[in-house]
Amino acid sequence: MADPQLAELAARHGISLDYYDIAGVRHVATEPTLRALLKAMNVAAGDAEAVGRSIGAHERALWQSVLPPAVVARWTPEGTALRIQIPDALGPRPCAWEVVDESGARHAGSFVPNALEVLEWRTVDAVKYIARRLVLPSSIVPGYHHIALSRSDGVLGEAWLAVAPDRCHLPDALEAGARVWGPAVQLYAVRSAGNWGMGDFGDLARLGEQWAAQGADLVGLNPLHALHWERPADASPYSPTSRLFRNPLYLDVAAIEDYAECAEARALLATAGFADRLRDARAAALVDYPAVAAVKRAALELLYASFRAMHLAADTPRAESFRKFRLRGGEPLRRHALFEALQERFAADDPPRHGWMQWPAPYRDPDSAEVAAFAAEHAARVGLYEYLQWQVDEQLATAAGRLSAAGARVGLYLDLAVSADRGGAEVWSDPALYAEASVGAPPDDFAPQGQDWGLPPMRPDALVAARYAPFVATLRANMAHAGALRIDHVMALARLFWIPPGGKPAEGTYVRYPLEALLGLVALESRRSRCLVIGEDLGTVPDEVRAGLARYGILSYRLLPFEREGDGAFRPPAQWPRDALAACATHDLPTLAGWWAGRDIEVRAALGVIDAAERERQAADRAADRERLLGALREAGDVPVGVGGDVPFDTDLAVTLQAYVAASPARIMVAQLEDAMGAVEQANLPGTVHEHPNWRRKLPVTLDGFAQDPRFARLADALRAARGRAPRAP
Repeated sequence: MADPQLAELAARHGISLDYYDIAGVRHVATEPTLRALLKAMNVAAGDAEAVGRSIGAHERALWQSVLPPAVVARWTPEGTALRIQIPDALGPRPCAWEVVDESGARHAGSFVPNALEVLEWRTVDAVKYIARRLVLPSSIVPGYHHIALSRSDGVLGEAWLAVAPDRCHLPDALEAGARVWGPAVQLYAVRSAGNWGMGDFGDLARLGEQWAAQGADLVGLNPLHALHWERPADASPYSPTSRLFRNPLYLDVAAIEDYAECAEARALLATAGFADRLRDARAAALVDYPAVAAVKRAALELLYASFRAMHLAADTPRAESFRKFRLRGGEPLRRHALFEALQERFAADDPPRHGWMQWPAPYRDPDSAEVAAFAAEHAARVGLYEYLQWQVDEQLATAAGRLSAAGARVGLYLDLAVSADRGGAEVWSDPALYAEASVGAPPDDFAPQGQDWGLPPMRPDALVAARYAPFVATLRANMAHAGALRIDHVMALARLFWIPPGGKPAEGTYVRYPLEALLGLVALESRRSRCLVIGEDLGTVPDEVRAGLARYGILSYRLLPFEREGDGAFRPPAQWPRDALAACATHDLPTLAGWWAGRDIEVRAALGVIDAAERERQAADRAADRERLLGALREAGDVPVGVGGDVPFDTDLAVTLQAYVAASPARIMVAQLEDAMGAVEQANLPGTVHEHPNWRRKLPVTLDGFAQDPRFARLADALRAARGRAPRAP
């Protein structure tokens, strides 16, 4: 058990003193873990004296401000309640409040502190402070405002105020009771005659139109976040360089307006050497990211040069569109592009230096004079990376527009990763926001050693001090052009598992985040972007998280393998929740065919992730699960009596399972295209990086072949029948 004062300090900063794992076993955080995580938050805790000083500083900061720097409160018809802290001596004296809303309108009122509800009180430095509940009128609508509290002799306190709506956005069709469906696809995996070795935004637009014509209302995608431009082989979409921007490798080069104007780019494609490289990239069994990057970068460089010469130099309307995009992107876009230009510079060193922590010291600070000088000297190069983001935004908007025009009532369903790579642009742009720790998961049956995702967590205190601006910016960036957004590991809104620097997952513990405030901001941005929100709530989910998701109308994420009764039996779809997205599988799980064959177990055993004894145990469990699943299908009347777990996996069974899940009352159902095609290998095998071809597998059927493949027609027929949606005329 930790020293009581150290434990108090840790608890004050949201560090859990203990936690229960998925099996219900209690784990107690050690003193070294508590000290390391406090240090990661920049809280002094090296000895008893430092701990005492830090406790005192925290107590004063907590109570001696009438309002914190940032307040997020939920709107209700009865008003919006805030917590304020007033010295007891001021209790009888009249005070005033004033809110200036986003439009500039002023709202004002008065109150007497002693007349307000008491929440708690504390004596700090011989002064008694009382926390009370102040209710603002409901006429102050959801939005971002400024509030000030005052009395006759001056201002008592002021704060940034976000008033959150009571619920997230829900599309009209879903509000009316529609149960929608659509395909889920890893965009890079799409094969087509026209792409350059990986799926692109042109493919996305065509795929969306194809499935919308079949009655689909959405298309689900992997995260499209920006990855390291200089290290294309680092392909995990969940370890991005930035979540504020997107990956230019998804650009459909020939669809860029400058391509038609650039004779040099068209000539490049006609050269024998380039054509051979392009053919090889298309023909590769797996996505060859370095090869794709090489051909796309060569062409994109020419397109940017053409744009500079034909538009920027001539100040055309197209140049004005670019300037407006840069203005909207502001400082975050400039820093992202500047990071890319700097990384390009230092990757050319011998040996190459990847990640800003390896750069020369002056360049690790985005505000340094050296960085400013580099930006001025290499303005054109910085402009290239802004241009690429402009084109990404244009093409994604086009794909979303074509999907909507085809009749899809939700649209693109995008995905938000839990954090960004420590060495990338997002962290470099604001390093003080991130802790010197790693995000992961405690040991469990799936990963006996635990998981270290290698991503830095945001510091909760720094996030509040920044008035939640980084969180809001991330939501806005990812809701742009999206009809729905999945928040990966949504439990991070309440807590994240932090691992001390250099430590093992077993040495970590959870750190709390301001759940209610973050949920409120999600709801506010959801309404503004008209974007439905889904929370990936798999694994150990605290009760407060599930309650919060339900309260704000964030859909749960329900997968067939995990929808079980206490005895292991599969829960009938009729008993699945309505406010949810339902699916048979996802990128981190085996495909249906792979699950049926136990392929995931064999692969993990071959890679040494599990030992022989565990392999045998899991194989026996899987055999029992096949029988349980067939039993559930028999109970639903979907398979004949007598069919056993040794039945081969085929199209009939694949469609039956998708229809089984589609019959649930869940508002949304998605079907992985890999499952429709009978693919055995899964997109990603958690716990591996280079040992397994994660994020590289291509779909076995081309985009052009979808319309002719009877498996897709059968799947669409089954999902329309289960969800009550007629096909649309082309």
